[in-house]
Amino acid sequence: MRPDRPTHHDAARRRLLRGLVAAVAAIGLATPAMAEGPWQRLDAARSVLGDAEPVTQGLVLDLPHVSEDGASVSLTVGFDGELADDDYISRIDLFATANPSPEIATFHLTPLSGKPEISTRVRLNETQQVIAIATSHQGERFATAREVRITVSGCLMRNGADQPEPLSNPRVSVPARFSPGQPEAVRTLINHPMETGLREGPDGEIVPRHIIERFTVSLNGETAFEADLHQSVSASPYLLFYLSPEQDSEAVFEWQDDTGSTARHEAAIETS
Repeated sequence: MRPDRPTHHDAARRRLLRGLVAAVAAIGLATPAMAEGPWQRLDAARSVLGDAEPVTQGLVLDLPHVSEDGASVSLTVGFDGELADDDYISRIDLFATANPSPEIATFHLTPLSGKPEISTRVRLNETQQVIAIATSHQGERFATAREVRITVSGCLMRNGADQPEPLSNPRVSVPARFSPGQPEAVRTLINHPMETGLREGPDGEIVPRHIIERFTVSLNGETAFEADLHQSVSASPYLLFYLSPEQDSEAVFEWQDDTGSTARHEAAIETS
């Protein structure tokens, strides 16, 4: 008996099946590529993420597309996504993929922070991706990245000859009055060379690493905001962040560098 000849319907069915297989394969290949980000290729970032797959919406990173001065690049990171009513962003990590040390800073936030948004200035060695990872109190993670083109490397920039004393002249700007529970911007600046340990001094010798490592803010003795800083933060660290006190408070701002030296500033916060 001769085998049945393929019918027009059989051929159409085979074409349809081939199309479905191709579509499934394409989806299988496209999904990882869509989810992939530079945070998956940087060990320091992966150590923060662990096995979590970060949400790629909600975290906003603002930097210039091109910077002529890699020693001082303005950066703002903030979160405008959605969280559960009883959740909040408790940590934000920043990384620079092509700096000698990728860690830039880690910010620890509390309900007294009020608003998950921080501005600072950073050093970038060359054109690269800057990564931000946010972690909520309940463990949800968010990630984003921006490429910045750098004209002059910031990690080897020479500081001026006449440098002020490290940890001198702390400047803190707080609003005259807060509304209870409402976040308001606070700005801080302090003199410090933030030496990376990479550049040569006038004698040709490497200038030792000397950076502020820790910045803390407390309200009536309760921690409100903390920052772990690394050598990728610009000289004389500037920070803009938010506080949301519920009542009149005594605010204490403290900086500590890698020699153990500290600086302290106190401010009375009034609410109405």
